[in-house]
Amino acid sequence: MANTFAMTFTARAEHIDELGHVNNGVWVNWMEEVATAHWRNDGDPAHVAAYAWVVTRHEIDYRGNVRLGDTVTALTEIREGPSGARFDRHITFTDANGKLLVRARTTWAMIDRATGRLLRVPPEVAAPFLQAD
Repeated sequence: MANTFAMTFTARAEHIDELGHVNNGVWVNWMEEVATAHWRNDGDPAHVAAYAWVVTRHEIDYRGNVRLGDTVTALTEIREGPSGARFDRHITFTDANGKLLVRARTTWAMIDRATGRLLRVPPEVAAPFLQAD
């Protein structure tokens, strides 16, 4: 359990656009994948079963390109606790040399799977994702 989580992605043919690099939409998909993997990895299984997350905002800075076969590391970090139903995630993508390629701040809102409604994030749901003091 941690406020950070990392995974790697490799650019495949279907990720490459007409300019020869990973399409912007693919970066957004990768952001969702790393955030969801973090939730499933560190969340309490009962919470993962009861709640889902939806994106309410993406703020993205693109600083480099990735070409076919290149591998990147995605690091997601939760720097502060939730505000009501929302949590901010900071996500960075770096290349094999550690160069920053993409930086994003995404806002996620928690939904009760049974009702489909937004819920305030309970402290016990947030706890595994907060940095220990």
